Amino acid sequence: MSSAYLQCIEPHCQSRFPASSRIYTCERCDGLLDVAYEPSALSPEHLKILWANRRASAKAADQSGVWRFRELLPEADESQIVTMIEGNTQIFEAPRSAEFAGISRLTFKHLGMNPTGSFKDLGMTTGVTQARRLGAESVACASTGNTSASMAAYAARAGMRAFVFVPAGQIALGKLSQALDYGATVLQLEGDFDDAMRLVREVTREADLYLLNSVNPFRLEGQKTIAFEMLQQRSWRVPDRVVVPGGNLGNSSAIAKGLKELFDLGVIPRLPQLTIVQAEGADPLYRLWKAEAAALEPVPGATTLATAIKIGNPVSWKKALRGLRWSGGSVEEVSEQEIADAKAIIGLDGIGCEPASAVTLAGVKKMVAAGSLNPDEDVVAVLTGHVLKDPDYTVNYHRGSLSYVDASGAKVQITPHHANRLVQVPAEAQAILSALKM
Repeated sequence: MSSAYLQCIEPHCQSRFPASSRIYTCERCDGLLDVAYEPSALSPEHLKILWANRRASAKAADQSGVWRFRELLPEADESQIVTMIEGNTQIFEAPRSAEFAGISRLTFKHLGMNPTGSFKDLGMTTGVTQARRLGAESVACASTGNTSASMAAYAARAGMRAFVFVPAGQIALGKLSQALDYGATVLQLEGDFDDAMRLVREVTREADLYLLNSVNPFRLEGQKTIAFEMLQQRSWRVPDRVVVPGGNLGNSSAIAKGLKELFDLGVIPRLPQLTIVQAEGADPLYRLWKAEAAALEPVPGATTLATAIKIGNPVSWKKALRGLRWSGGSVEEVSEQEIADAKAIIGLDGIGCEPASAVTLAGVKKMVAAGSLNPDEDVVAVLTGHVLKDPDYTVNYHRGSLSYVDASGAKVQITPHHANRLVQVPAEAQAILSALKM
């Protein structure tokens, strides 16, 4: 493992702090922090061989799709590592999705195949491990669902108490059930995710709670290994483009950082273009990007049925913007109708995902139609959560009863263009045989 330290990302500051500091933002300017490392003495080929050999090891740290790459992670004794053998998630070919989008070939890196069903596990293994290293006994987060489920599970494994701040009525029951089952104390708050995020940051300044939202740089270190594993699975062949959903923007930031570190070390010869896709009702980064603005303007009362990305004031926007600039990237937004139809098509590839994941396919389709994405590009789209995270959304779409309330307060019905309708049949053999001919 590498010698790590914390560094402010603000160009005018760049202050450094020990990795053992229990801080989340810069103590001098309140800027976001990176975990940074002294240059590795290992050659790119040595690293590739080392990481490949660990895949055959029986040790938990080697089997983990995060800790396998520990030369580029903060130092931690193996006895301190809290792991559920996260990572090792599949890359799927998706021919029906590719045809739907108008692209020659499309693959999905499906992070919903992690232990608690989302990409957050990759960050929680490093975040909870750091909490253990610092002697924390309790952890906390604000969440629209996946963060709470993951933190609760990893805290349980570490023997820590977990406190979850959720916006009341705005969390899918599949995710809430996980946090409850894993023993977390769930606090339902009036307001939206941004209110919950503000409050958890205030409370963790006063109480002895270790904050595990994406403002914590140690959590993002685990999520950057998405890039490492994806490229290892591709035999280090760099795709033309990586497409990621955009909510609080920690994941896109982490993937960008991981890619940049591999490039700087000479492990890969170039950076793929990063594309971040947001929902129209929760699109602050898209608005910043289109306006070429210097700073992000929050979207009050963000709205989308894709609750995992229903965030109007993303904490990691500066890191995401940095990643876009590193890679010559782009930002797109998609409608609720486009998300719902894209999700149904992903299901027809036998893959399935939560609604927020489907923005990637919807974004690819929209960009191909606009001419901003070449149909012959080698594209990897990231799916962030499992289909069972929000089963009500799926069933309501196929029943034709999925709807949402737009920014004006009007109820809008989703048209299920790719519905797989339930077939009501009398309990009679002839009726069933007749139905089977449909």
